[in-house]
Amino acid sequence: MRLHHRHEWDVDAGQAVAIQKALRTHVVQKDELNGKIRFVAGVDVGFEDEGRTARAAVAVLGFPELQPVTQAIARVPVRFPYIPGLLSFREIPAIVQALEKLEHLPELLLCDGQGYAHPRRFGLACHLGVLTGIPSIGVGKTRLLGRCDALPDRRGAWVPLMDKDEIIGAVLRTREGVKPLFISIGHRISLNTAIDYVMRCTTRYKLPQTTRYAHRLASG
Repeated sequence: MRLHHRHEWDVDAGQAVAIQKALRTHVVQKDELNGKIRFVAGVDVGFEDEGRTARAAVAVLGFPELQPVTQAIARVPVRFPYIPGLLSFREIPAIVQALEKLEHLPELLLCDGQGYAHPRRFGLACHLGVLTGIPSIGVGKTRLLGRCDALPDRRGAWVPLMDKDEIIGAVLRTREGVKPLFISIGHRISLNTAIDYVMRCTTRYKLPQTTRYAHRLASG
């Protein structure tokens, strides 16, 4: 796998913020899904050894049938502290190693975390997408920032997630009677298309099948 951008990972918080600000100019907010999507992947990271080791998991599913095709796990020592808004610096080194183990890369990544719905508009899904060039979506279980109107309790209903006057993502109801997900673009995809793929990857559970499989692998 060829990385489209490279930067140092052994940095402090100030340097990490500067890297985010430099790389966010490369985020593509329109659809660049080249050809038919045949494989989608869930990306998640767990931690072992009392947080000293990141365990990254990539679960690749055939699309649209959503059956597991292949998977990869990578364990990498954690070198960056836990700082909200900078979690990609803890997790992406391990994710990249997991992706490099795959014989064939997926055409779309669904990341457990934020994308554009981030204080600097550069969450993990944006960061990973820009580095790898793979279209990516942020699928957050919690809201990092933003506000929204009331969300109907209907599968597939969504409302914009706003920060000041900007739409930074969507609050999406994937199942009636459960809390929503927070969807935002990562790279090379529009918000409407991101919502569509999240719903097409979601069956009878709250979380997309991609996220569910990846979470199992990352949790051990």
